[in-house]
Amino acid sequence: MVGLGLRREMLSELLAHVPKQVEFMEVAPENWLKLGGRFNKQLKTLTSSNNFVCHGLSLSIGSSAPLDIEFIKSLKTFFTQHDIKIYSEHLSYCSGTGHMYDLMPIPFTEDAIAHVVPRIKQVQDILERQIAIENVSYYAAPGQQLTELEFTNAILEQADCKLLLDVNNIYVNSVNHGYDAEAFLMGLPAERIAYGHVAGHFNEAEDLIVDTHGADVIDPVWQLLDRAYQVHGVFPTLLERDFNIPSINVLTKELDMIHALQAKYGRASLTKQPA
Repeated sequence: MVGLGLRREMLSELLAHVPKQVEFMEVAPENWLKLGGRFNKQLKTLTSSNNFVCHGLSLSIGSSAPLDIEFIKSLKTFFTQHDIKIYSEHLSYCSGTGHMYDLMPIPFTEDAIAHVVPRIKQVQDILERQIAIENVSYYAAPGQQLTELEFTNAILEQADCKLLLDVNNIYVNSVNHGYDAEAFLMGLPAERIAYGHVAGHFNEAEDLIVDTHGADVIDPVWQLLDRAYQVHGVFPTLLERDFNIPSINVLTKELDMIHALQAKYGRASLTKQPA
């Protein structure tokens, strides 16, 4: 199953015609929750006839600030209204004394695990479903005591949540932090993968990649996705494009690539995650 991240710039094209390559779509709920009128009707038109997942931006699961319970309850209502199959969020934080409008890395420590795990469990209890947590790109690891893989696996196991496997982020982090991307990939638990992401990025330098979602997916990332299907089996995979967005007809070429890779190994479908 192959998906596309829905951006408002794509609305007119997708309302006129959803290409057969697009088998599900993803939205950031924060960008749609408070919209009424035309945009709300347009979204409902699409969610009524297509599979949708949500990828959050502001849950801030790693923050020291209390969880925003009213926000989480509003998510639950939104998910029901639009029949959202899966809700995912970043293994990071974006708030403290204020909202930082960026995804900051959680320290890879036992204390951080002890802090994050009950917060994920609380979110799952309120939503009455498992959520998926994304392995994020990061550019510094202050106070690191565990590897990224050890930290990620501990969160998944102890919180009993799912994984949004971002293949591009594995590649980006492997270059920026000098680890083996394939070894990281193979160390993840296949049974916890809800779905995956691929995207493009920007090469700032030979040893520094910035995760931008503003360019085409490169060959090493396609190769890593191929390896992911070999190791973990086929999982639903979505293409992210946040700016420099071409026409849907251009994006479908990358969607065709995902379809071709999946065809080598089998099919996968989206399933609602139980609590």
